[in-house]
Amino acid sequence: MPHLSIEYSAGLETRTDVAGLCRALHGAMRETGIFPLAGIRVRAHKADYTIVADGLAENDFVAMTLSVGSGRSVEALKQAGELIFAAARAALAEPLSTPHFALSLEIREIDPNLNWKETPIHARVSG
Repeated sequence: MPHLSIEYSAGLETRTDVAGLCRALHGAMRETGIFPLAGIRVRAHKADYTIVADGLAENDFVAMTLSVGSGRSVEALKQAGELIFAAARAALAEPLSTPHFALSLEIREIDPNLNWKETPIHARVSG
């Protein structure tokens, strides 16, 4: 259950390929080797109305939250986070080259006692 949610400011769509960003992040999640393919989800949501930092119209952001199931070491998650963040930095090189952009990633571990799911995709993808 590694689900990556990406929230981004609307202006970013004129500065970068959001679908390409999603593909790059999906690839990085696969590359970590710690997440099952059947569980990987990447989804991006545009924030239609934002005020970023000092409120300048050219300010943009990408805020990523990776929700994962329990059972992985902090070190493994930290290494995965570094790989995913590096992929985001590469995909967002243009906006990061300006003083009007903010990028963040947070990893959250989900309590297994408070988590329900039914995913037939797992059976299909896992063979």
